[in-house]
Amino acid sequence: MTTGNLSKARLARMHDTMAGHVARGTAPGVVTLVSRRGETHVDAIGLTEVDGRTPMARDTIFRISSMTKPVTAVAAMILVEECQLRLDDPVDTLLPELADRQVMKRFDGSVTDTEPANRPISVRDLLTFQLGFGVFFAPPGSYPIQDAIAEAGIGNGPPRPAELPGPNEWIRRFGTLPLMHQPGERWMYNTGSDVLGVLIERASGQSLETFCRRRIFEPLGMRDTAFSVPAGKLGRFATSYEPDPDTGALRVYDPAAGGQWASPPAFHSGSGGLVSTVDDFAAFGQMMLAGGRYGDERILSRTTVQAMVTDHLTPRVKEESGFYPGYFDSRSWGLGLAVVTRRDSTSAVPGQFGWDGGLGTSWYSDPREDLTAILMTQRSGFPQLSEIYLDFWTSVYQALDD
Repeated sequence: MTTGNLSKARLARMHDTMAGHVARGTAPGVVTLVSRRGETHVDAIGLTEVDGRTPMARDTIFRISSMTKPVTAVAAMILVEECQLRLDDPVDTLLPELADRQVMKRFDGSVTDTEPANRPISVRDLLTFQLGFGVFFAPPGSYPIQDAIAEAGIGNGPPRPAELPGPNEWIRRFGTLPLMHQPGERWMYNTGSDVLGVLIERASGQSLETFCRRRIFEPLGMRDTAFSVPAGKLGRFATSYEPDPDTGALRVYDPAAGGQWASPPAFHSGSGGLVSTVDDFAAFGQMMLAGGRYGDERILSRTTVQAMVTDHLTPRVKEESGFYPGYFDSRSWGLGLAVVTRRDSTSAVPGQFGWDGGLGTSWYSDPREDLTAILMTQRSGFPQLSEIYLDFWTSVYQALDD
C-alpha cells in the first residue's frame, strides 16, 4: 500500500488497460496522471504520432480543447473577486456588440424571424452556458442557424484557432446573429466560454493569454500551457488525430509542425484553444481541489471555488436542455465546469468536478477522495462514450486501496 492509498498492483492493471488501447490502435499514445494525498503517479505509453519514433513522455504537449473552459472560468472569477466583473451584471457595458439581443422565435425557423430578448446576457449566463446560444448536435445544414453561423465564420465545432478572426471582429460577427433561446432558458454548450474570453480581455485590458499567463499559469508553474506552441517546443507536441467516419482509421486532424497551434492565433479561444501537459494541468486541478491555493500561491478564495463547483442549473433548465441522453440525470454544470450530482458508475462521485477535451483529454478532481486524475491522448472522441475515457476513469477508482 502506498502513502496515497493507491494500490501498486491496481495501478499496474491501469497501465495494462491503457497499453492495451495503444496496442489496438485506439490512440498512438497516452499519458495518465493520478494524484492522491500528496502522491502522484504518471505513466507515458506509446508514441506521439502514428508510425512515428518519438515516445510519449511526461512533458508531451497536447491540445486540451474543452479543458480550456475551466481555465477561462477561473480567469473570470479572478476578475469577479476583484470587482471588475459581477456575476449578475449585464455584459453590455463591456460588450456593446451584444446589447439589445434578438432571439429566434423558433429554433428551427428563420434567423430573421425574431423577438427581443427578455433581458440582457449576464456574466453568470456565460459561465453557466445559459446565454441562449451554443453548440447543438445535428448534421450540417439541418437548421438555418447553422448556415448563418458558418457564414459568420465564428467557429462552433472542433477547435481550429488559426481560422478565427481577432477578438473584436469575432464578437462583432457574433453580435450579428440572433440568440437561439432566451437568456436563462436553456443550457447550451461551448459558446459562452468564447464570449467570456473576450469579456475578460475587455475587463482586464490584456489579451486572454497574457491575463491567464500572469494570473494563473506563472503562479502555478504551468510552463507549457498556452494558446500556441513555440518552435522550440514543437518536438514535444503530439500530432492530433481523428477517426475516419467511414473506416474508423486514424487520420491527421492537426500536425505538430505547421498546424493550427504552431503559431500564435489572432483569437484566443476561451472554449478550446489551450495546449498543456499532464503536470501543468495537474497543478491547476490541485489548485481547485485545495480551494484556490497552490503552495504559497492563492489564485481564488475557497468560497469562490466552492461556488464554481456547485450545481447552478435549475431542474427546469436541465429538463429542457440537451447534451446527450441522460447526461443531466447524474451531472450538471457549475461556473465553467461540470459537477457530478449522483453516483451512477464506479467512477462518478457526487461532488467530483472537472471537464473533458474532445481532442482526447480528461480531468476531474474529487474532494471526497482527495484525488486528481488526468488523461492525455491525441485521438479525438466523445468523452462520456469513448472506451479509452471510460476505461481510464474506471481504472483510476479501482486503484483506490483504503
